[in-house]
Amino acid sequence: MEAPGETFPEIRESVRKLCARFPGEYWRRLDAERAYPTEFVRALMESGFLSVLIPEEYGGSGLGLGAATAILEEIHRSGCNGGACHAQMYTMGTILRHGSDAQKRAYLPGIAEGTLRLQAFGVTEPTSGTDTTRIRTFARREGDRYIVNGQKVWISRAEHSDLMVLLVRTTPRDEVAKPTEGMSVLLVDLRKAVGNGLTIRPIRTMINHATTELFFDNLEVPAENLIGEEGKGFRYILDGMNAERILIASECIGDAHFFIDRASAYAREREVFGRPIGANQGIQFPIARNYVETEAANLMVRKAAAMFDAGIPCGTEANMAKLLASEASWHAADTCLQAHGGFGFAEEYDIERKFRETRLYQVAPISTNLILSHVGTHVLRMPKSF
Repeated sequence: MEAPGETFPEIRESVRKLCARFPGEYWRRLDAERAYPTEFVRALMESGFLSVLIPEEYGGSGLGLGAATAILEEIHRSGCNGGACHAQMYTMGTILRHGSDAQKRAYLPGIAEGTLRLQAFGVTEPTSGTDTTRIRTFARREGDRYIVNGQKVWISRAEHSDLMVLLVRTTPRDEVAKPTEGMSVLLVDLRKAVGNGLTIRPIRTMINHATTELFFDNLEVPAENLIGEEGKGFRYILDGMNAERILIASECIGDAHFFIDRASAYAREREVFGRPIGANQGIQFPIARNYVETEAANLMVRKAAAMFDAGIPCGTEANMAKLLASEASWHAADTCLQAHGGFGFAEEYDIERKFRETRLYQVAPISTNLILSHVGTHVLRMPKSF
């Protein structure tokens, strides 16, 4: 069932056809083995779906975030998972917006054609969590190189990426006027770094998300890999964070529709006490409410994406889109599982897998409570609690 006013219908239809090649059995096998969906990611790259945000002059499609949200929404509505590669869409934005001409020419064409993977975004640390200004990973300048020491955690796809955008401190926090100053962005070539100062340790979680912990021990990074100016890195990654939240919100919209589609179809077909269970308001009304909630959240996602594409500051809208969409998907997941009863727990229905996957977005890439804090303090101007 298509939503009224569906955006980018041709792109959506192409994505649906691609995803049909990767049915539930494919994802269930990967989930059991905790394996990376290499074939799926390669298909997306070869079809150009992961390079839609890269300008045409560098080999991309030159489309906006609206097109990217349509792609990820359809991936998730089809029962697939874009979490394995969605960073390939937005992480390059740091280079595109703040990199030198030489850096753009060196990396963007390869990323656009899929021969170069930039899927890792190294920000979060064990001791700082969401308080990014307190990161401790430090890069010391020595001549024509930086020496990096520290630790990162929850860095997804690091084992399946060639490059990583890494946020580090280049000036201690207590030596800068503002906490957001003194951080810099380095582009790390993971192919050279692993085993030469960088250790990657996989973290097994309740979902197959290829996430890791990183350890830096005197890792050398060429000074030419500094993106933009030293000390201004926090500002450089904000656009990437907003894009990430909007794109993940679109994945949640796709997840929500996956659950609504499955729940309503099952409610029409499953008979108990001589009639379809969907005739019972206790089944029908929650599914209908999920649809209403999802459509409302989708409007917020589209608004945030439109603002991003227009160059309008959209931090608040990106946060609200992510909150509303993640809650819509979680509510739809719960309803769908409940409607299926015991069958919802069976792996072959794919509901329990998607149930686990969509739960992540209450926590990442930013927790629901921190979004509420942002709205309460930055929009409603109430005092901070921290």
